[in-house]
Formats: sequence, structure tokens, C-alpha cells
Amino acid sequence: MGDLAKIFKAYDIRGVVPDELDTATAEAAGAAFVRVTGATAIVTAHDMRESSVPLAEAFARGATSQGADVIEAGLGSTDLLYYASGSLDLPGAMFTASHNPAKYNGLKLCRSGARPVGRDTGLTEIRDLIEKGVPAYDGKPGTISRRDVLKGYADHLKTLVDLSSIRPLKVVVDAGNGMGGHTVPSVMDGLPIDLVPLYFELDGTFPNHEANPIEPENLRDLQAKVRETGADIGLAFDGDADRCFVVDERGEIVPPSAITALVATRELAKHPGASIVHNLITSRSVPEIISEHGGTPVRTRVGHSFIKQTMAETGAVFGGEHSAHFYFRDFWFADSGMLAALHVLAALGQQDGPLSRLLGEYTRYVASGEINSEVADQAAATANVRDAFAGRPGVTTDELDGLTVSDDANGWWFNLRPSNTEPLLRLNAEAGDESTMAAIRDEVLALVRDK
Repeated sequence: MGDLAKIFKAYDIRGVVPDELDTATAEAAGAAFVRVTGATAIVTAHDMRESSVPLAEAFARGATSQGADVIEAGLGSTDLLYYASGSLDLPGAMFTASHNPAKYNGLKLCRSGARPVGRDTGLTEIRDLIEKGVPAYDGKPGTISRRDVLKGYADHLKTLVDLSSIRPLKVVVDAGNGMGGHTVPSVMDGLPIDLVPLYFELDGTFPNHEANPIEPENLRDLQAKVRETGADIGLAFDGDADRCFVVDERGEIVPPSAITALVATRELAKHPGASIVHNLITSRSVPEIISEHGGTPVRTRVGHSFIKQTMAETGAVFGGEHSAHFYFRDFWFADSGMLAALHVLAALGQQDGPLSRLLGEYTRYVASGEINSEVADQAAATANVRDAFAGRPGVTTDELDGLTVSDDANGWWFNLRPSNTEPLLRLNAEAGDESTMAAIRDEVLALVRDK
């Protein structure tokens, strides 16, 4: 068993297999998970990595040793596991390392109803119990059974979005050899969609490119295929298919903030006046558009646990992050890139114009994208930036998550956040035009990098 402190992260368990995460750790995690949740039954699913089945089987052994029954959903995306947890009202475990390289694997855990398990909601207790040794259970062991939930998952998603009147669309989907190759055909079955698949073969070695669409180089094949085929839209999913990135008909990458704004308006049309949650590095266009459509924007820290907690507290109908995680109240407050993709397809297919025109009204500013700087002393570098901007006319600051500096009169803002796991500072900047954004970006980077 490896160093648990290294693999227990803020939101999940993740590490190199078998050096950091092995079957012994997975088996202990299964036993501890049952003890901490008090579950009498759980549901599991796994991605296509070679190590996922052995880890899932070990976890099931640990869970059944504590008297819990295990329902194995088999191959699935992370949001399929959330569907299983929500529809069966059972705690769940998903075996995946998401977008990480092939040598990694991990566990995403949730309580019944897809409620997240993170550092402050159970992960720390599970880790502590594993370190102490999970007590033996003197009752009858649980049973293991199999259940195919793919069709139920696909059918459920299509009840949440009205796709009955969309026009025929040509859609390129890059699954990156990840779980989108398993779930997309079922979800899109029966829709008026000419599906052009890219890398649908399940292969946890990721032979074509990393299954991490937040990196622009991993979208190049999708962009080229959209242009080559004259498609209406391109979709890219990460390894566990819980995030979705969009490319328009020109092959241009659509900012996830624009998708957040689009889906927000659609949810507000169904739920007038509702709250919508967005994290603090989404575009300023997002809260503006939410307000213009009669909704209440709620700003939160970066990270899915903060989004989900805030959504539950406010009863928000939708939440979006700039990392392309999209959360839905109607989907147990869980995130689903597939559900966001269906919303985009519905919006596109219910009008005659191209996607670039449709999304034009949701893209108002110029953004830097996230820029990482390796910094030994994150606090000192952040203080250096704070001191440089404090006191300037019209400039305001807040420290909800890192340092956010804004100048509303001149239409710019930036956020500087420390990484939780690496000696990095992450910069996101936005302004009304390219030159202003570039000037702010470069000034902050010079301060951070002490140049």
C-alpha cells in the first residue's frame, strides 16, 4: 500500500498504478467506504483503463467484506455512475483517472443521490480508517451482481432536454479513446444526427492524443475534421466523459463560459428567476447574461465541491465552470458534459443559423485562458501583485479564491490562484479588447515571475 497522503486529493483518490494506487489500497478503500457511509449496498462503474477492472474488483471485495451488496454497472462514464447513484439512490464509486495519462488511475466517490465525497465530506475519514486498519465485520458478506444502466442513462438524459424539433445536424465527436466512445452512440441514437466519430475505440493507452480537451493541441484533430466534413459542430470529451468542449462550424474553439451562458438562458426559460452558479474565473459575460434573463448569478470558488455545495444551498438550477464542468439540479446537482452537449445541440438545431452566430451574443470579452507560472513562494508573489494594484483609482480586490483584481470602469479583471498540489500560480485575465487584456496579463506575469 502506497503513501495515502499522496493519492488522497481534495475531490478524489488518484495516483500511479501500481506504485501509488494498487489493489490492496482499493480493497481497503471499499471496506472503509462502506464503514464511513453506512451503506448496505453500493454501485460501481469503471472506465477503459487496463487497471480499472482489477481495481474495481478489489474495491468490491472490500465492500462485500463489510456486508454491503455491490451492483456493478461495468463500463461507463463518470456521469453514468452519477445517474446510477441517483436513480438507484445508492452510494457509488467510479474508477477513472479522468484526463490523466495511462499510468494513472483513481476513484471518484459519492453518497446516495450522487452527493459528492470530498476531503471535508468523507475522504479524510476514509483515509484515516485505512491507515488505522478497517475493523473486521462479523456478519454475512455482501453479494455482487451486474446491472446494465447505459440505456437508462441515455434515455434519462433525453428526458431533460427537448430534442423533438431539432433539424438534421452533422456532428463530429472526438472521444479521445475514452468513455465517450461507449456512451455517445447510445445517447445520440434516434436523434436526427449524422455522427462522425473520432477515436471511439476504447483504449486506455490513449494512442492518438491525451483525453484532455482543455489543452488546445488535443482539439486539433477535431477542428480539422469539422472543417473537412463541413460539420455543424464538434464535441470533445475527456477520458471519463464528464467534461465536454465545443468547436463551432468554422473549427474554432468555443470558450466554456459561452456554453455556461447559453445553457443558463435555456434553464432560466424553464425556471424563471432561478439562481445560476458560476465560478469566479468564468467570463464576466456569464453573470451579465444571467441577470439580463431574469436570473440570479451566484459567484463561487473554483472546484466542483464548492459549485455543488452552493447549488444545494441556493437551490440553483444550473452551475458552470470554465473547465467545462456543467452541473444540473435535474441531474442530482451532478455534472454531465453529455447533458450540456445535448443542450447545445438543441439550441443549434432549433434555429437555422450556424453555431458561431448563435454563440456570438454569449461571447463579449477577450480572455487570456489559464496561464501557469512556477513560483516557489506563492503567497509572496501574490502579495507582490496585490501591492502593485492596491490603491489604483477604480480598482477593487477580493480574496474569495486567490486574488481577484477588477477595474469595472476600464472593463478588465484578473484572478491569481495558487494550485492545491503544485508550486504554481494560475492566472486568468479578461478585458473588453485584446490590447487591454494583453497589457494586464503581461503586467501581472512580470510581477509574478519577478521580471
